[in-house]
Amino acid sequence: MKIVLIGYGKMGKEIHQIALRRGHEVVKIIDQNNKKELYDLGNKSSKVDIAIEFSQPSEARVNIANCLKMDIPVVSGTTGWNEDMEDIKSLSHKTNVGFLHASNFSLGMNLVFAVNQILAKMMNNTDAYSVRISETHHTQKLDKPSGTAVTLAEQILNNIDNLSSWELDSQKDGVLSVEAIRKEDTPGIHSVIYESEFDEIEIFHSAKNRKGFALGSIIAAEFLHGKSGVYEMKDVMNALLGMATPE
Repeated sequence: MKIVLIGYGKMGKEIHQIALRRGHEVVKIIDQNNKKELYDLGNKSSKVDIAIEFSQPSEARVNIANCLKMDIPVVSGTTGWNEDMEDIKSLSHKTNVGFLHASNFSLGMNLVFAVNQILAKMMNNTDAYSVRISETHHTQKLDKPSGTAVTLAEQILNNIDNLSSWELDSQKDGVLSVEAIRKEDTPGIHSVIYESEFDEIEIFHSAKNRKGFALGSIIAAEFLHGKSGVYEMKDVMNALLGMATPE
């Protein structure tokens, strides 16, 4: 594939290296220094197969919308802009150009998402356990809590009837508490903890580095290449594993 990278921070650089190792070509890099060059990608001579977008929450909507309008499919890992997500999905359908967004591209974390849904469904049948979420990331991460923590929270809310919403550090009944910690040089740690007076059950994922996220984004791009429509990482996992992950 001929790839354009939108956003070239630590994640963009990891994606670049893994893309090359998997036999792809990075034909353009868009960052803060050349943002206007994004509009040149619509030229037929640019020959871009797909864009991988890891930018800033304030810029994601514009970046993705411009690519879709230029007939460039987009894989996006930027989080913290959920209020615009439905508009982008509608634009993807309108333009018939592929779009895939994930709060976390790690293959391991997406297996955790599947387990999280199964356990939440089981816990809905008992009132013995309370549940909370904790996440830790590097201090440069702008959104708080992480998009991954929000995904975990939404999965739990969709499956446990006596929880109505989530909040940061909540002490309210019926509200799922999410703790967000920021530390230097921490790629990402997520925990879902169920606790009763008898025991504690924890789903835990700790990223060792950014390579897992980068690899997952390239695999997602390989999946999206040649497709139209809106997809999620669970679609990639279903194709990769040859089995259906929970809805």
